[in-house]
Amino acid sequence: MFRSISFCAFLVFALSSFAKAEAPRVVPTILDSVPHEMSHFTQGLSFDGKDLIETTGQYGQSGLYRRTLDGKILDSARIEDRYFGEGSVVLGDEIYYLTWKSHKAFIYSRKPFKKKGEFRIPTEGWGLTLWRDQLLMSNGSDELLQIAPGGFAVSGIIKVTDGRYSIKLLNELEVVGNFLYANIWQTGLIAEIELPSGNVLRYIDFSKKAGEIREKFPGVDVLNGIAYDGKDFWITGKLWPQIYKVKF
Repeated sequence: MFRSISFCAFLVFALSSFAKAEAPRVVPTILDSVPHEMSHFTQGLSFDGKDLIETTGQYGQSGLYRRTLDGKILDSARIEDRYFGEGSVVLGDEIYYLTWKSHKAFIYSRKPFKKKGEFRIPTEGWGLTLWRDQLLMSNGSDELLQIAPGGFAVSGIIKVTDGRYSIKLLNELEVVGNFLYANIWQTGLIAEIELPSGNVLRYIDFSKKAGEIREKFPGVDVLNGIAYDGKDFWITGKLWPQIYKVKF
């Protein structure tokens, strides 16, 4: 992502606020791993049955992929070079795919991928998931926007806090029941957030493994990508060589 002086100042402020966080941290247990395409700048990751749906970012490289756990690409679609792809979610027979700065999201048919339409989003798009039949979107702030499918109007806002502190830089999202799991951008942490209160209950600390990956593969980017298969979580990052099956 582009880093202006003002954005860098925001990032320093957000991370310094996060450093005062009060919720406990837990280190996940890695159960298994599968290959991940190292050219994929992962922005969204979720399961559709036994398949993984992945969306990627970067101008000129953003796309939508259906793949098996062993890495076989079953379907793919690219978005125009002028868009920077972000998070995505499957809803019914459709897939919703955010863009970063264009205030736009795309609608694709689930099988096979075919663009069906688009809709406006009110802020930047970062992460996307589904909760109580509504889209739940992050935008880098401490606010999660609830968006009603159909008219795509914002129907509510959930503020994310850890004790007295606002938690910003929420990125890729995954909902399990009434708990939201959110990557915190530029960290090796995933926040476990209670819904609808927005309270952070704990942090899943993947920092050690992320550091090991960076040492071995200097070109990788940050942790980003959370998918739940009904039993276990699968975690990856932008340009990472593996997707990790974990329990916490």
